[in-house]
Amino acid sequence: MHTARNVLMALAAAGAAVTLTAAPASAAPGDTRSICHSQLTPSGWADVSWSSSSQCGGFEPNRKQIKQLDGYPIGTEVAICASTLQPAGWIQIREYYSQSCRYSSVPSLNNNAWTVRRVS
Repeated sequence: MHTARNVLMALAAAGAAVTLTAAPASAAPGDTRSICHSQLTPSGWADVSWSSSSQCGGFEPNRKQIKQLDGYPIGTEVAICASTLQPAGWIQIREYYSQSCRYSSVPSLNNNAWTVRRVS
């Protein structure tokens, strides 16, 4: 009885993990979505701002706006937060501080944002 319950709980947890990392469906270049800080930014997307929401719980800021970068033409430049990895096919051309990219409750004026350019 306990074994079956443990298996069901493990399957449910695995399903939840897949749901958290799945990319939002049918997104065009430049589309944005808001997700909680505990969710991974999907491949092809980048964090573009941080805020606080009672729906996300935990420390603040706890909600991030993400932008779809897949599909932009070569040469496009986009401002993103340094809280996400630089997407494949993009290079960093500038680093700076942005109030909207403050993703820690500890104040800092360190560079936390990038301008990236699509190169491939």
